[in-house]
Amino acid sequence: MSNLVTNAGHAHVDDHGHDDHHHDSGPITVFGFWLYLMTDCILFASIFAVYAVLVNNVAGGPSGHDIFELPYVLGETALLLFSSITYGFAMLAFYRGNKKGVLTWLGLTFLFGLGFIGMEINEFHLLISEGYGPSRSGFLSAFFTLVGTHGLHVSAGLIWMAVMMYQVNKHGLTNTNKTRLSCLSLFWHFLDVVWICVFTVVYLMGTL
Repeated sequence: MSNLVTNAGHAHVDDHGHDDHHHDSGPITVFGFWLYLMTDCILFASIFAVYAVLVNNVAGGPSGHDIFELPYVLGETALLLFSSITYGFAMLAFYRGNKKGVLTWLGLTFLFGLGFIGMEINEFHLLISEGYGPSRSGFLSAFFTLVGTHGLHVSAGLIWMAVMMYQVNKHGLTNTNKTRLSCLSLFWHFLDVVWICVFTVVYLMGTL
């Protein structure tokens, strides 16, 4: 009998310890994702540095002033900034336990992000069709690399978002989904900050 009580006590301790570990895994995961974002900062900083070196290396071709259309890029920027706002509403809905609200706001965020990528692909297509591809000059190589790298990150975020919409719809507002959505939130807002830097350094300064 005493062995049964002892074993039950050990089982209770093990279960409690497992719960504590599960409870702590969320903050640890988010912290680890912060570390990943720091490496992404280094990546983008390196590409920005390369762009700064090559921005005047036009090789007789067009400069940013000749090819950038600021109103068009402002439209892209508005889509991405609005997507950041709608993602914030999705997280608020999650904390309120509103599953339908989470899916609705994530859906809007996805559409804004998709619109941004569509406009960026269209911009690249127009430039390349006019003979201003990445092989035309050092400036254009750096431009396509910087903006394209950001676009690839946004595309990865959209895939992640689609997966999370499926997970929330299937499993509900679980702690695991909360952690994953929190990491995606950090990633999405980080891409907004990077794009503001791209817009300022590449497009705004390029047209002026």
